[in-house]
Amino acid sequence: MGQTNFKNILQKEIFEREDIIHLLRAEGADKNQLFKYASSVKDEYVGNKVFLRGLIEYSNICKKDCYYCGIRCSNKDFRRYEISLEDIQDACNYAIGNKFASIVIQSGELQSNTFTERITNAIKLIKFLSNGKMRITLSCGEQTPMVYKKWFEAGAERYLLRIESSNPELYKKLHPDNWAHSYENRINSLKDLKKAGFQTGTGVMIGLPFQTIEDLADDIIFMHKSDIDMCGMGPYIEHENTPLYKYNDLLLPLDVRYELTLKMIAILRIVMKDINIASTTALQAINIKGKRTALEIGANVIMPNLTPIKYKSEYHLYKNKPGSNLSIENELEFSINEIKKANCIPAFGEYGDAMHFLNR
Repeated sequence: MGQTNFKNILQKEIFEREDIIHLLRAEGADKNQLFKYASSVKDEYVGNKVFLRGLIEYSNICKKDCYYCGIRCSNKDFRRYEISLEDIQDACNYAIGNKFASIVIQSGELQSNTFTERITNAIKLIKFLSNGKMRITLSCGEQTPMVYKKWFEAGAERYLLRIESSNPELYKKLHPDNWAHSYENRINSLKDLKKAGFQTGTGVMIGLPFQTIEDLADDIIFMHKSDIDMCGMGPYIEHENTPLYKYNDLLLPLDVRYELTLKMIAILRIVMKDINIASTTALQAINIKGKRTALEIGANVIMPNLTPIKYKSEYHLYKNKPGSNLSIENELEFSINEIKKANCIPAFGEYGDAMHFLNR
């Protein structure tokens, strides 16, 4: 495609499916132009700051049996854990002391009164320790509308629930065919989160077996139509103790999955100009500069891992997850260095609420 035509696509107000497919196939000078334009859109609409979210991987206990995930309930080859309120207190105090304004609680998915109360207590503890000033993002899977309401009223403001793939047929290939892994339930949960008042986020995996470029274009369209406030997406990285691992011969090379993910971030930034987009750890698993590069071309959120080091090696959604042996101090140092190397500004003490949410 000629430079003029490619530039015309980039500057459209409304993107058709074929436009997004063209952008996803960009190589060479076109790819560089895509990344440069996405960076300019980011600077114009959300600024050059990168918002810090202290990540607490609360538990790797999960009732789901998703075919791609290392902590699926059928995987017996690692230690399950749930961190204590004391550990949460330590992580929160570290976050406060280092001028974080947001914490993320991520967990395997459970639906029980006990789990609901434990997450509620964690939310209340973080709010108490921070005098109500710490923003809280949850990523705890599908729950009932009543649970979402309870957590929102306890003080959580944001919720990330990744769709993984917006293609219902591909979704079925990633999950068992039963009520606990329903595509319709996932969609309804995203709607329930918005009704509860959350800043709502979702995301997809990029480079899955059976996935096409057209699927990825449809994922962008899905996120736009869903009017999300934030996104966390990354390359699919296989785990040997999962059913999907047998389809490794269908996978794109890791470097291709990496480049596709960067394109997805850049395109989403152009299509949804004022949302928050995370620079995810899975990018770093492929390329040590992955988080930095994502910040350069459209992402504006980074999540230093505040999970106690004794648990970090057990929260492996995919193989070779980076940072498992890093202390909290080293995690933060690495993250700040990557932000600065991307010529961005670490936004200490700032909530970083999605402009898309505030503008709505």
